[in-house]
Amino acid sequence: LESGIREGNPILLENVEEVLDPALEPVLLKQIFKRGGQWVLRLGSEDVPYNDDFRFYITTKLANPHYLPEICIKVTVINFTVTLGGLEDQLVVDVVANERPDLAELRASLAVRMSR
Repeated sequence: LESGIREGNPILLENVEEVLDPALEPVLLKQIFKRGGQWVLRLGSEDVPYNDDFRFYITTKLANPHYLPEICIKVTVINFTVTLGGLEDQLVVDVVANERPDLAELRASLAVRMSR
């Protein structure tokens, strides 16, 4: 992961379960900051130079994973086993996010609040 961030290579994390390691938090949130004129990301206890070409992909073999809302708002979830109804739901979410970002933000905050 560190070399991917440093060199700008894509990283694939395969077969994850429904709970992600908290150490991935800075990567998922893209918590980069400038230090000495260079963008860096704190990974554990080390500041790693951040290359803007870096991409992070996560896959699962779970048929119908249920990630916490806190995870869903940090990542883009793509379900490749979509039904027609599920595809319509995803399309509505995307349209609302583009047309009414205020409603999309309200929906995300309500989902987080309801999960507590």
